[in-house]
Amino acid sequence: MKISIITVTYNSEKTLRDTILSVFNQTYDDIEYIIIDGASTDSTLSIIAEYGNRISRVVSEPDGGIYDAMNKGISLATGDVVGFLNSDDFFINESVVDQIARHFLSSAIDGVYGDVIFVNAEKKDKLVRYYSSRIFRPSLFRFGLMPAHPTFYVRRHYYEQLGGYSLNYEIASDFDLLVRFLYRYKLRTGYISSPLVVMRTGGVSTESWSARILINKEDVLACRRYGIYTNTLMIMLKYGWKIGELLHGKFLHIVKNKIGIFS
Repeated sequence: MKISIITVTYNSEKTLRDTILSVFNQTYDDIEYIIIDGASTDSTLSIIAEYGNRISRVVSEPDGGIYDAMNKGISLATGDVVGFLNSDDFFINESVVDQIARHFLSSAIDGVYGDVIFVNAEKKDKLVRYYSSRIFRPSLFRFGLMPAHPTFYVRRHYYEQLGGYSLNYEIASDFDLLVRFLYRYKLRTGYISSPLVVMRTGGVSTESWSARILINKEDVLACRRYGIYTNTLMIMLKYGWKIGELLHGKFLHIVKNKIGIFS
């Protein structure tokens, strides 16, 4: 089973090498790796060129934003399963894609997701937060809760049938897609009960209060688009869960004992 991994980049010279190497270090060998670059002006393209013969497809051209670039990657993918690895993220270890593949091969599922670790943007060995997808149920979309999108892998034909990332959102198109796939069309998913991806803090949806306000507004719009009743106050309840993740010693214990880079 071929798995397509898509990385979207723009001026990612500081972090992209970690991303690329974490893909190349995977033990699973049937990987199609696609990089979609938004015409970077730093050394991003030089870094990509160093690994050119090992990357399946590279596109570098202006785009309409991250979701437009993600859709470009989907259109080029030929794998049975498709997922994304952001240009400032990396896989937690070399067996992640193998875990994902085994879940698809061992059960009749349409998609999988797991957990994510957030680390300090400058010190990737400094834990900030553990994002667990374990409690997710489609009914929780109304509270702004969703499985960790960077760990979401789905059979490629569903993008063809159900569509890609909507360009009607600035920040929340990933939320919209997951609501559409998992709530509206009820795709069957499996949960991998371990961290799959390490994310550096400072992404577009977390960098300012204005971004948080916007994402809450867009989450409400996405829910209503697919017939889920919610409002801003209900969506904001997710912050209670997030605070709990920051404080809950269980997650820190898991990380320290199972993930060597944080011990």
